Amino acid sequence: MTVYLVRHASAGHRNDDDPSDVERHLDAKGRRQADAVASLLARTKSASRGIRLVASPAARCIETLAPLAEQLGTDIEIWPDLLEGTPIEVTWSALAKAAEHDGDVALCSHGDVIPELISRLQGRGMRVPGRAGSSKGSVWTLTRWDGQRFEKGVYTPG
Repeated sequence: MTVYLVRHASAGHRNDDDPSDVERHLDAKGRRQADAVASLLARTKSASRGIRLVASPAARCIETLAPLAEQLGTDIEIWPDLLEGTPIEVTWSALAKAAEHDGDVALCSHGDVIPELISRLQGRGMRVPGRAGSSKGSVWTLTRWDGQRFEKGVYTPG
């Protein structure tokens, strides 16, 4: 089982004063990045078996997974536990829940959530061969969950 941890694609600039920032949509660059995420994940072995798609409620996360959902003919589940600003214990529980799923899962979240999860995974012994990061439109491929940690995490920049 594999979990793909996807950072949402480019969506312009954050406005912390705007309560509707959760509705910020992908920009032109973000739409290209979302297509690249779809292309990357559609080429995996997971795609032939089906990938469960789960996103933060933010429009930019849903739109990042939309091209893949269309290619795979599947729906996107919305998990508020992946939303920006969610405490690490909550997002950790969401990741563990996804990892316990029978099949492969793509989770789309934010630039504050993903680095915290990766840091915790590394602290629990996850190997990261190569570089690490959290650029917009990037994908972490997490493999071999043992109930507490993934054995390996591979980063693909956006």
